[in-house]
Amino acid sequence: MSDLNKLTIAEARDALAKGDVTAVELTEACLGAIDAAGALNAFVHNTPEIAHAQAEAADERLKAGEKVSAMTGIPLGIKDLFCTKGVASQAASRILEGFKPEYESTVTTNLFDAGAVMLGKLNMDEFAMGSSNETSVYGDAVNPWKVDDRKLTPGGSSGGSASAVAADLCLAATGTDTGGSIRQPAALTGITGLKPTYGRVSRWGIVAFASSLDQAGPMTKSVRDAAIMLGAMAGHDPKDSTSAAIAVPDFEAALTGDIKGKVIGIPREYHIDGTPAEIEKLWDDGKAMLADAGARVIDISLPHTKYALPTYYVIAPAEASSNLARYDGVRYGRRAKLGAGDGITEMYEKTRAEGFGAEVQRRVMVGTYVLSAGFYDAYYNRARKVRSLIKRDFDDAFAQGVDAILTPATPSAAFGLGEMADADPVEMYLNDVFTVTVNLAGLPGIAVPAGLDAKGLPLGLQLIGRPWEEGDLLNVAYALEGAAGFVSKPGKWW
Repeated sequence: MSDLNKLTIAEARDALAKGDVTAVELTEACLGAIDAAGALNAFVHNTPEIAHAQAEAADERLKAGEKVSAMTGIPLGIKDLFCTKGVASQAASRILEGFKPEYESTVTTNLFDAGAVMLGKLNMDEFAMGSSNETSVYGDAVNPWKVDDRKLTPGGSSGGSASAVAADLCLAATGTDTGGSIRQPAALTGITGLKPTYGRVSRWGIVAFASSLDQAGPMTKSVRDAAIMLGAMAGHDPKDSTSAAIAVPDFEAALTGDIKGKVIGIPREYHIDGTPAEIEKLWDDGKAMLADAGARVIDISLPHTKYALPTYYVIAPAEASSNLARYDGVRYGRRAKLGAGDGITEMYEKTRAEGFGAEVQRRVMVGTYVLSAGFYDAYYNRARKVRSLIKRDFDDAFAQGVDAILTPATPSAAFGLGEMADADPVEMYLNDVFTVTVNLAGLPGIAVPAGLDAKGLPLGLQLIGRPWEEGDLLNVAYALEGAAGFVSKPGKWW
């Protein structure tokens, strides 16, 4: 078999089971692709020795006829936010330079126990703060899609993961989603990205951004692959107090493609002024596809949607300012050089000024401000109350019999790297306009590639599901994927 790195997880699993290919061969194909893709800057810490050892162990298990997982022998990329034992885990920040954890995150432990192979760590926005992968200490990750002379953003914060999967450098990748950081980059690169229900996947060992919003999920080449990989990532974890003690169903078995009688809600508040006609048309096409598949498409109202972005950009920075207080140069990571007479206060100040990039500093300052004594009630407490109203909007829609909600995934196709560098930061934050509500409400959401814009760049649709019903959500996404028939791939230029 040729082009092994282009296989999906499902195809590779079946080929491994038949003995048509080995895990080592799959791994070597991916490592070769990574070596040839330096221009994408997707992988930032390569781990070929670990990959070979894990692939050989997978082959031994397969050869011995052991009962194995669907993820056994599957080569993956791991976002730099996941702590990996003995391997640099920097969250793309200078302040964690040289940090190699003595422990493994629960998600990577689950994947490795299932037999998956780690090819290396992937680029991302610093501490997951960004929508374009331009805040990384490693430099920009680059979208493999190219339609002119520009280098395009792969989205953020999981930009390296999206770029690597779209360019076939790995069969799939881990991502994290705090306000859209799986779904937005997936949509901008023509892949599938799933954000599970908050609590479905353990956050233990994932560098924290906003603890009540963060959730890890799979970034894959198909909906089926997302179902397979989520099954390996998910599960109750006593080390994470927010992890739900709920059984993990067979998500792949839920993929029947039959959505007859399902009710799909279309929120009128997501018709936002200035949305490009191409995005509106894609959304209309998506409604038609689901209706043709037998679903009933109805209009719904999520009245507090207009407050979602400001609510998110109060709560997320507030939690970030608290979580990032631990990076002070005392215990691990970078420590600034101190001058004569400098004390501990100066060490904190210099280390954080040197170690944190501009966007992280901005959000820490915003977060500290909204948590300060004079403004706590005016901003943070008010945002928490509005968050409850946003969640109630979704609860009301589901109580009326809605099974899933269809929206655009992003307000545009991929834009050029550097094009928004001088813009008001709020302009960049608007990239999350369709995705942040899902995190605020703790719901599962998935981005599915559904078409191309006039220039030939991928566009995605988002489906939002009921809490804990990822299987049902994946099945609707599977039907949408089949109807959309998206098979486009970026032409190789790197």
